[in-house]
Amino acid sequence: MSELGGGDLPAEPKVEQLMGKLRLLQREKRQLEEEVRHAQSVHDSLRKELLDLRTEVNDLEGVHKDKEGTCRKLQLQCEESEQDFDRQLNQNKTSEKLLEQYRCEIQEVKLKHRKLRMRFENQLLQLIEQHKQLDYLFNPKRVPDELKKAEDKKRQLLSAEQVKSAQLHKLDEEFEEVKKQKQLETAAALMHE
Repeated sequence: MSELGGGDLPAEPKVEQLMGKLRLLQREKRQLEEEVRHAQSVHDSLRKELLDLRTEVNDLEGVHKDKEGTCRKLQLQCEESEQDFDRQLNQNKTSEKLLEQYRCEIQEVKLKHRKLRMRFENQLLQLIEQHKQLDYLFNPKRVPDELKKAEDKKRQLLSAEQVKSAQLHKLDEEFEEVKKQKQLETAAALMHE
């Protein structure tokens, strides 16, 4: 009895220990299962997050490609705009040169017109003056006086012509007389020799 009793006593603590260990192991198992569930949950959530991130990466890559395409288009537009600007700048320079040339030509034409106008005004003034003189000379009121003056002048000229003609005739006679006398003197001199 004492051996059995003695043999039983040591066996009880072993069962209790085993039961304690079992309970401990069961508790640890539950904790591990809880940790596994938690880890699985974290794993699932991380997997979902990874999928979401991959989707987002794909979306962002698409957006990036779109932005790159837009950027290329904008760069091309910018280059075209710069070329247009350069072209317009050159056209503006050419236009400014032409404008300056036209200004100079306009100034030259204005100067020529001014000279022509001044010459025309001078000619017009001369014509007006001539017209006044002609109007004065050929005024019907003055015709009788002018005719009388012309007749007087004609008489004076005829009278002067008669006087000159008489003087010329007298000079001719004197010249003939001198000529005859010279011939006589020459003949007399020839006879004395």
